[in-house]
Amino acid sequence: MTYAMVGAPTGAYEHRRLANVCTNQWSVDAGGGYTYFDPRTGREFSAVAGVTYNFESPDADYRNGVDAHIDWVASQFFSESLHAGIVGHFYQQLAGDSGAGDVLGDSKSRTYAIGPQVGWFLPVGSDKGYVNLRGYWEFAADHRPEEWNVWLTVGLPLGGAAH
Repeated sequence: MTYAMVGAPTGAYEHRRLANVCTNQWSVDAGGGYTYFDPRTGREFSAVAGVTYNFESPDADYRNGVDAHIDWVASQFFSESLHAGIVGHFYQQLAGDSGAGDVLGDSKSRTYAIGPQVGWFLPVGSDKGYVNLRGYWEFAADHRPEEWNVWLTVGLPLGGAAH
């Protein structure tokens, strides 16, 4: 699999806020991935590697540096709809931050993470939806906090099945 994704500036950015919902900048992310699934054992392994290029935020006069990332998962399917396993990621900033708003220097960051996950394919009419819960413990961090992150992903079909 190959992919390309564009991030658009969304939301309202206010430099006086303690936290903003978005970075208010354009970004481009591209990469590729591979999945191996053994239907005899129900074991799956997937990995996706990518590179992200960020443009400068006009509101903050700040540009996050280019980063590389690898996300991976190893799962055991217990039925056609339920699986569990471990997930992880590697994140490395390749180019430092820049721009007039950069007061801390290039601050290249890095983190590694690992944790548990469970996923469930659920019936949604004649289609399938998907719910995934995963937790990551981030460690070996540089210019980032070491902490737990928990992600809940819900994927639901928007239209009817193609005929």
